[in-house]
Amino acid sequence: MPMLKVIVFQLTDKEYAIPVSEVKGIEKLHPITRIPRTSPFVKGVINLRGVVTPIIDLRLRLGLEEEEYGDHTRLIIVMAEDKEVGLIVDAANDVMDIPLEAIEPPPEIIGSTTAEYISGVAKLEKRLLIMINLESIVDTER
Repeated sequence: MPMLKVIVFQLTDKEYAIPVSEVKGIEKLHPITRIPRTSPFVKGVINLRGVVTPIIDLRLRLGLEEEEYGDHTRLIIVMAEDKEVGLIVDAANDVMDIPLEAIEPPPEIIGSTTAEYISGVAKLEKRLLIMINLESIVDTER
């Protein structure tokens, strides 16, 4: 059975997933340098091992309420469109294999502006994982 290895992370009380193949690493929160005149969800940049990396607050990008960062807050460093980007998440929970047949297309939600950021939903035994579409997340033109 074909499987997809994913990183499972949390925003509010929901679990989300990104394919491991698109993740470069998971870091604790670094001091972020704010960049003027950027979208509110772009928190700024960090210097990560000599690479200037833009940081996106995934809560704000998905239209969720902003919350103070805590001990479990993590940066998931991803590669999308040949760019290294850091995503701020509430917690990184797990690495797991998901059967490809468990992933369904995103449900059509009327009036939802976040649907373009979701590539599918994985239904597992007692868990529902929202699959993130990284290309649309890092596309700041949207």
